[in-house]
Amino acid sequence: MKTAPRNLTAFCLGSLLFAGCTVGPDYKPDHMKLPSGFVESDHAATPEEIARTEEEMKEWWGQYNDPLLNRLVAQAIKGNYDLLIADQRIIAARAVREEAASAWYPQLDANAGGGTNRYSIAVDNWPLRPGNPANQPQASVLTYGAQASWEIDAFGRIRREVEASERAIDVSIEARRATLMTLLSDLVRAYIALRGAQLRFSIAQANVKNAQDEVDLAKKLYLEGIGNTLQIAQASSELDSETATLEPLRAQIDQLTHGVSVLLGDMPGDLKQELEALPGGVASLPVTPRFPATLPSIVVANRPDIRAAERAYAESTARIGVAVAQLYPKFSIPLNFNPNASAMYQAFQINAMSWSFMMLATLPVMHGGRFTSQVVEARARAEASRLAYRKTVLTAFREVEDAMTSWLHNDRYVAQLHRASQDSGLAADRARRLYAAGLTDYLNVLTTQRTLLNAQDREAVARTARLQDTVALYTSMGAGWQGMALRTTELPIDAAKQSILAKAFSR
Repeated sequence: MKTAPRNLTAFCLGSLLFAGCTVGPDYKPDHMKLPSGFVESDHAATPEEIARTEEEMKEWWGQYNDPLLNRLVAQAIKGNYDLLIADQRIIAARAVREEAASAWYPQLDANAGGGTNRYSIAVDNWPLRPGNPANQPQASVLTYGAQASWEIDAFGRIRREVEASERAIDVSIEARRATLMTLLSDLVRAYIALRGAQLRFSIAQANVKNAQDEVDLAKKLYLEGIGNTLQIAQASSELDSETATLEPLRAQIDQLTHGVSVLLGDMPGDLKQELEALPGGVASLPVTPRFPATLPSIVVANRPDIRAAERAYAESTARIGVAVAQLYPKFSIPLNFNPNASAMYQAFQINAMSWSFMMLATLPVMHGGRFTSQVVEARARAEASRLAYRKTVLTAFREVEDAMTSWLHNDRYVAQLHRASQDSGLAADRARRLYAAGLTDYLNVLTTQRTLLNAQDREAVARTARLQDTVALYTSMGAGWQGMALRTTELPIDAAKQSILAKAFSR
């Protein structure tokens, strides 16, 4: 009678010794050889410039010196639905980790019941049931008990599963940061595009006023006997053409306003009046920030997509261990306690007791190559994750280089267009003065006026594009999430409506 418990104890202790074994490869980061700097940077960044940029990256939108933009960003971070969805995905990932970790602990279920069982007595030589010598076909049964099981994590299957779940949490956190960066980029881009469209609208309005002045001047010169009806018709045609340019710009402004509202988590159009009434009542573009300084190593450290790809590789590596552990024995301790009786007073007697306690070892013997195929699959997925990480790094560097190129070239492009706009304005003013004095043809006025309109509009478009380039560079550098702490979000569940057991076991 003492041999079985002694052997069982030795068996348990021997199994626990295996608990220190964790099969499968340990994660090792994949180190890529990075360049010392970016090719398209205008100069080698100094440590002071890098430190300044690192600080500015936390709230890079503040570099545009636009209070309204700052307020819209703060509102979007609180109310944007994509961010709220990303918050819930982090909660779900953490719950998956807790679910995986629960396998470390004994699993226990309790049961109780009662009723009547009827047995067949139509079989010859039916054995008498214990406690029922009359061999009655019916019996009252009361039962209660518990079933428990505990898996000994001898080869680290559970540990690898938990490790993979923890890496999945990291991936969801980085995905939330990427969502935040996308939100900031989309919002600032939409806001800059809106301000650019309003600037172009104000330029078009000014040109409409100039065209109206030209019509008035042509009519005045006609009445004074200097002009003719052809000049009036030409001026009227120009006025109609300039007026027609206003409607597409109005539509663009309204559409951009709707887009900004949705990014804030509001209904389209909620901000229309506020965005139309900009400070000072004059449409203008935000200021252009200073060119940021960065290094490839900083980009790798800050880009959420790179960080997520690295964490996904770590998760895939852990899942190799989960697959390898399937090839090893599985040790478990099942426990069943299930007394049965026909009367309540008998339910707790020794004779009613029924239980089993043992140590089980399961060894996979023949499964047609299923487990080895799972190992091959896990290793292939891990290698694919490693390669995806490398591709993500290369893509990130290309985006930074492209953004730097666009910023620097558009900077010079805007400067040239600004000079062209000034020269066109001077030529248009001289043509109007000469025409008013009767010293030139009205065709020269129309030509210089159209040239000025095109130059002003092209400059406004180029200035808007240059600001969009600044957004692209900050985003490609992985800026915007560093100063943002993860929100502590709770599921919208009313605890008062839960059952007593749900309250007791929920955290």
